[in-house]
Amino acid sequence: MNQLQQLKQSSTVVADTGDFLQLARFAPQDATTNPSLILKAVLQPDYAPLLESTVAAHRNASLDDIVDQVLVRFGLEILKVVPGRVSTEVDARLSFDRAATVARARRLIALYEAAGIGRERVLIKIAATWEGIQAARELEQDGIFCNLTLLFSFCQAVACADAKVRLISPFVGRIYDWYKKSAGASWDEAARSLANDPGVQSVTRIYQYYKQHGINTQVMGASFRNVGQITALSGCDLLTISPDLLAKLEASDAPFERALGVDHGAPQPAVSFDEAAFRYALNDDAMATEKLAEGIRGFAVDAAKLDKMIEALRLAA
Repeated sequence: MNQLQQLKQSSTVVADTGDFLQLARFAPQDATTNPSLILKAVLQPDYAPLLESTVAAHRNASLDDIVDQVLVRFGLEILKVVPGRVSTEVDARLSFDRAATVARARRLIALYEAAGIGRERVLIKIAATWEGIQAARELEQDGIFCNLTLLFSFCQAVACADAKVRLISPFVGRIYDWYKKSAGASWDEAARSLANDPGVQSVTRIYQYYKQHGINTQVMGASFRNVGQITALSGCDLLTISPDLLAKLEASDAPFERALGVDHGAPQPAVSFDEAAFRYALNDDAMATEKLAEGIRGFAVDAAKLDKMIEALRLAA
């Protein structure tokens, strides 16, 4: 078996892309999108007609409404290819507004349901700020399943578990990036690879904590930089992987051992965070604080670019 086939034996493989034309090749169970991936897709000529037709059909709606129609249109196309779920992200500019996040999530779900898609096939992606996690708590209570993203710290994972969210996406590659940049010339790539990779270690700790305490929230490792990070997390509930790394896994027959299994590591005491404790713990983690802020800014920039494209198409229609 190639490495992709091996991986599918221990983890649910998810494609991290808005380019639904690539999906069938890798036969993932689910797919995830974000504003940057949707923007990347709509800049390709293959997707121009989809964007143009969606904007034309809703040109008299508000800009926010049209953006949601575009996001859901991509989601609907993805769901024609994958048998499982699609993750569709709430605008990152709402990351600190609980009520607005809830309202936007409900609108996205309503659009999917109007198109005949049951809510069990959709995950609403929300940044794992305190406000985002509380929004997810409310949505989950109403049967709207959430994927908490931009997750870099243990306190974020614990708060998501307390909120009983369906799934979290702890980032591997961006944690790795931060520690590598911080170490500078002293970084030893070989010594900090596989199980010693700081991003892999973060996800492993969260996964083991969840399993030790019987937490039902699913862990989906995300944001990979290399195949080694993926194989070092084989056995994680889900792994969302970019098409280029899926292709590398498919091209290799090198065997690897399942990394996460029935041994859930050294016991970790149960902890919880109220708002003050959460904010302090996040603030106390320089990496998580910086990467969360950077991630929100980056997604917000790409969301604004998508807004401009849609507004230009609407005015030209």
